[in-house]
Amino acid sequence: MSTLRLFEAYGIEIEHMIVDRQSLDPRPVADRLLEAEAGARTADVERGDMAWSNELVLHVIEFKTNGPAPSLHGLARKFHTEALRAGELLAPMGCRLMPTGAHPWMDPQTETRLWPHECGVIYQTYDRIFSCKGHGWSNLQSMHINLPFADDEEFARLHAAIRLLMPLMPALTASTPVLDGRATGFLDTRMDYYARNSARVPSVTGLVVPEQVASREEYDRIIMQPMFADMAPLDPEGVLREEFLNARGSIARFGRGSIEIRVLDAQECPQADLAAAGLICAALEALCDGRLGDLDAQARLSTEALAAILARVTREADTASVEDAYYLKVLGFPGGPGVRAGEVWSWLAETCLPTAARDPDWEEPLEVMLDQGCLARRILDALGPDFGRGRLLEVYAELCDCLEGGRPFSP
Repeated sequence: MSTLRLFEAYGIEIEHMIVDRQSLDPRPVADRLLEAEAGARTADVERGDMAWSNELVLHVIEFKTNGPAPSLHGLARKFHTEALRAGELLAPMGCRLMPTGAHPWMDPQTETRLWPHECGVIYQTYDRIFSCKGHGWSNLQSMHINLPFADDEEFARLHAAIRLLMPLMPALTASTPVLDGRATGFLDTRMDYYARNSARVPSVTGLVVPEQVASREEYDRIIMQPMFADMAPLDPEGVLREEFLNARGSIARFGRGSIEIRVLDAQECPQADLAAAGLICAALEALCDGRLGDLDAQARLSTEALAAILARVTREADTASVEDAYYLKVLGFPGGPGVRAGEVWSWLAETCLPTAARDPDWEEPLEVMLDQGCLARRILDALGPDFGRGRLLEVYAELCDCLEGGRPFSP
């Protein structure tokens, strides 16, 4: 089949935390920010081909493409413009935006404030069932990539490629090595919490890596209906009986005709976010086109095997050793077991995203990611052995400066 339709449109969403300009403590003013831009209380603001929206909690704001964008090129600057505009509005409130996938010292038990306005009943229902006053719910910022498909054939091909690449994605984007003021032992702590968020109803998250399915009917039967059935005793009104309940690392949005990838930590600036998105999408397109290996073999990889790789990469990110020889063969990687995940990404960059195909805004952040390691590793390098509040404040203030300056973090 021709896969050209699969990569003719992209939806990107990037979340940032709102923090005090001096202390960098979380500040629950997302509703005030949206009102300042719109001139009235609202949950969404449209700004041409970009938009802002609320999230689960009042200290997080989301910037997104306002509908599908025809290309990833140029989006880094557009997202940067939105962040700068938000910064202008937050300044009189004594606030600014903080990047990365989680706040390093936030106490979710005392600092969580759920969004109380439009759709508040959804957030209240989540809180009642799963308790949202925890790091995996109220202390996380991610980038989502939405890729459209036209029919079951395209869905099956895209779904299989995303499943295959998903275990390696945190090796590129991990940015959450610190929670509660200390190193957690994970480079992608956000994903560690994400995997356990819905433990009360295990079918909601599954193994994070989604099950292999080849059609909308199979997806509904194998993934959605068991999840809805398990949730029914806890949500008899069916408030959460929607596609968004699915908390796997990628979810099918059949209502939108797209798959949403959700395992990516937010980076230090939009230029880095879009560099990661550009490389991931280039690799996925090569997988869908069959340029990297046997298309049918992608669908034969077990969810358990992929989840095991993801678990290791969640902890070790770019230095995680990939030991599954069959996985590497299906991916098309020319080397054998024991390769580090970061080396696989360097190979994917050379193979799937030649310099000529890159947005110039991606070049420096992509070079830093591949040469110096994921942002989580760079944060730990900058902190060294000092996890005191003063040192944390210094490093994360610099990360805020990177967001505002549109430059990669390179300690």
